[in-house]
Amino acid sequence: MNEITEQPCGVLLVDKDPGFTSHNAVALCRRILQTKKVGHCGTLDPMATGMLIVVVGKATKVQDMLMCEDKVYTATMKLGVETNSQDADGEVVAVKPTVGITEANIRAAFEHYNGEFDQVPPMYSAVKINGVPCYKLARKGKEVERKARHVKVLSYEITRIDTEAGEVDFTVHCSKGFYVRTYAHDIGQHLGCGAHLTALRRIRSGHFDISQAVDVPTLKAANREELLSLLLPLERVLANRSN
Repeated sequence: MNEITEQPCGVLLVDKDPGFTSHNAVALCRRILQTKKVGHCGTLDPMATGMLIVVVGKATKVQDMLMCEDKVYTATMKLGVETNSQDADGEVVAVKPTVGITEANIRAAFEHYNGEFDQVPPMYSAVKINGVPCYKLARKGKEVERKARHVKVLSYEITRIDTEAGEVDFTVHCSKGFYVRTYAHDIGQHLGCGAHLTALRRIRSGHFDISQAVDVPTLKAANREELLSLLLPLERVLANRSN
């Protein structure tokens, strides 16, 4: 019987599929690498796709540092429909007309939420109230007060506006702790018609770009040696961050 003596260490960039959770990624890496010391840097909602940073071995020590870096997302929002989760996975709680909302109105609403402002995390989130994640309370139909967080939109770009369909595609470069779901919700509130997120993809986190990430089918098919070869060395990660 061959004993595994090499202790894996490094950072794995995963291009998450919809429905493949952050927990799934960590569990899969633990099984393949045969180690328990695996974590991730920032949960992506089940609906969302894109960059998920997985840390292995000694790299778990820089988990908090990597989570603190800014991120870039592409997304689509639907005007006139609100859901209890602020995205397409939730239940519709309000439908309002979008007649009269112009492209100029939409651009002004985005500009209103540019720069620094306070954002209240959604009930369907991992934010804890007295040690209990909000999403667990939300599933029981409970609504509790959440503290607003100071966040920042460093830049944004509206890439498509379809006023007839009530859809807006955009890219947002934001600070840590930013909820794109809530961003879409708040813009909808500002417009007076409500809105929710229908698509979300994280394309960058800190110095890591989605082009560097391994897709889920490749991850699932990998053996231990193959997965080890995909890990970015901790030294390289730290060196890139200091540049």
